[in-house]
Amino acid sequence: MKARLPASLLLAGTCSVLSVAHAADEITLPSTQIQSNGAQADDQSQGYQGKTATSTTRLGLSDKETPQAVTTVTRDQIDDFRMNSVKQALRAAPSVTVEQIETDRTEFTSRGFDINTFEYDGMGMPFTGDLLVGDQDLAEYEQIDVLHGANGLMSGTGNPSATVNFVRKRPTRDWQAKIGTSVGSWDNRRVDVDVSGPLTDSGNVRGRFIYAHDKGNSYLDRYSHEINVAAGLLDFDLSDADTLTVGFSQHNSDSNASSWGNLPLSDSDGNPIHYSGRSANVGQPWTYWNVHTQRTFAELKHDFGNGWSSKLSVTGIRQYQDTDMFYIDSVTGDDALAYATHITSKTDQLIGEAQLSGPFTLFGRDHELTIGANYGRTHLKANEHDIDADADGYYNVSFSGALAGSLVRPSLDYTFDTNNQNFSDTQKSLYAGARFSLMDDLHWIVGARMLSADGKGLDYGVDHHTREHGKVTPYTGLVYDLNDQWSVYGSWTQIYSPQYKVGVDGRMLDPLEGTSEEIGIKGSLDSGLNLTAAAFKTKQENVSEYVDFVGGRSVYDALDYKSHGIELQASGEALPGLDLLAGYTYVRIDDDNGDRARKYVPTHSLRGMATYRLPGMPNAKVGTRVTWQGPVENDANSAIRQNAYALVDLMTSYDIDPHWSTSLNLNNVTDRKYLMSLYNSATSANYGAPRNLTASLTWTY
Repeated sequence: MKARLPASLLLAGTCSVLSVAHAADEITLPSTQIQSNGAQADDQSQGYQGKTATSTTRLGLSDKETPQAVTTVTRDQIDDFRMNSVKQALRAAPSVTVEQIETDRTEFTSRGFDINTFEYDGMGMPFTGDLLVGDQDLAEYEQIDVLHGANGLMSGTGNPSATVNFVRKRPTRDWQAKIGTSVGSWDNRRVDVDVSGPLTDSGNVRGRFIYAHDKGNSYLDRYSHEINVAAGLLDFDLSDADTLTVGFSQHNSDSNASSWGNLPLSDSDGNPIHYSGRSANVGQPWTYWNVHTQRTFAELKHDFGNGWSSKLSVTGIRQYQDTDMFYIDSVTGDDALAYATHITSKTDQLIGEAQLSGPFTLFGRDHELTIGANYGRTHLKANEHDIDADADGYYNVSFSGALAGSLVRPSLDYTFDTNNQNFSDTQKSLYAGARFSLMDDLHWIVGARMLSADGKGLDYGVDHHTREHGKVTPYTGLVYDLNDQWSVYGSWTQIYSPQYKVGVDGRMLDPLEGTSEEIGIKGSLDSGLNLTAAAFKTKQENVSEYVDFVGGRSVYDALDYKSHGIELQASGEALPGLDLLAGYTYVRIDDDNGDRARKYVPTHSLRGMATYRLPGMPNAKVGTRVTWQGPVENDANSAIRQNAYALVDLMTSYDIDPHWSTSLNLNNVTDRKYLMSLYNSATSANYGAPRNLTASLTWTY
């Protein structure tokens, strides 16, 4: 029986759109460096080849110089395949699996484990519940960087899965503008506006304004969504050496007929439940989920000369959630046990970082050093109101009535003293990292972080006490340049991350600990194609696994796992006019008994997208995206399986003139019927979208 997920996981969505909680212990993903004059850097994205991944170690390393695999989803890829949300974009990223566990909550996994960190220009913190609530629109971002494996460079914490970094669009020195419109299946329509340029004659003040409106219905019965994004950024050249950037964004993600849990896949006896159509939805006309996020940031860069520079960054985030939710817990014939609740929440967050970096000479060789400190604090407050049915919120309904959307909203005005959350988390850390040139072709990267974490308050009546001080987590890696195009590498990091989930004994789980190792080879060909082959091995202790719903909240067990696998990836221009991003992943996860675990993660998966500009028609471009994964099964019920399947998307675009272009996207061309996720113990899932079409028109200046 699937227990309900309370606001403790609902509010993991606080990290959804804003990556909440537990402050800045993970601030190290590839991000894009912007020149101090505000113009885009010379290494900006070209086609399907991302910008240089400079902030993975804070040492300005390129992808080839970084001893871990890196994937970049570029703006061209996002636009070509109309991947307007992070869920769509990460489905295209090799090694990442998007687990659409509910209509408005999404898990992401990589290398077999949950991705628990989203960053914004390298600033971020772990999720509270390892999931995204609502949606994250990509209108504000130039590209998405995915660092594979444990984020050990400079932080040494987190799951050995991946860290996702959103690279913001920045003001430009030259005027540019772009307005796009699109219409698609199920009455979906979208408008994008992006204007940027100098605000003074000298260009020492620049601005950028971004707006997006996305609204429509769904192939799911009754479900609809509306997303509104507005963002403004300003660059100020205070002097030849100082640049200040400030920005504000408002991101509203609203949906109707939302649900906790999806379609039950088995009845109370464990027998599979079959559905003839893909549109079935247990969300009711009165259910909704609204997530509104405000983000303000400031960044001051100073150039000391001789290669030395500093950066001071501050980010403030406020997020509101308001929801009426409903889900089906168990089904016996037409009798269903349901749960309904009304939750409101507010989360305030402050993150700051100071960093100093530059070159130095030792033993006649040039090396690079970065040192820094960061601070983060999150305060979360939530209230939950349920139906008064034995004080647990459950009540009996007709299953057919739930599928028909004919259930009446119950009175959701009952609460009790411990049916709320009010706690804060604070983290402080110091870090240092260096890249030593041991020889002309051999480079040693070493780093460490000292972390202090404190938590206080109440979480559904349980003391939210955390105190971890002075924990040092190291990272080390070697990169050897075989020649100008190829390099081999190896890296090792400890894993250490405080956990904020309650165990079956009523205490907070012990910190997540372990090690992660990776070896690989990287190539950067003259044609513009990047190649990576990596082998990895991880060991983890105290991995949280959901057990049950007890005493008003979810409780977890702490398990040990080992995993290993390989990743192959190609990105960039393979041939003149042919751009691609493609990858293959093999991963095997075992429990402490040596048995295969986490069977909902595909052992084999392929991701690929490619576009080709026709030689005889240079204004025309055609492309395809292919996603394939092997069979998976539910961990709680082996009778619930998803066979291997492939999805094929097609696109074509045409540049009418230098300003106007049009495109057509056809998704799921073969109309494949498939389940979106068999994640963990949740014996529920929705079907994926059937064949659908989107037409777009864009004006560019």
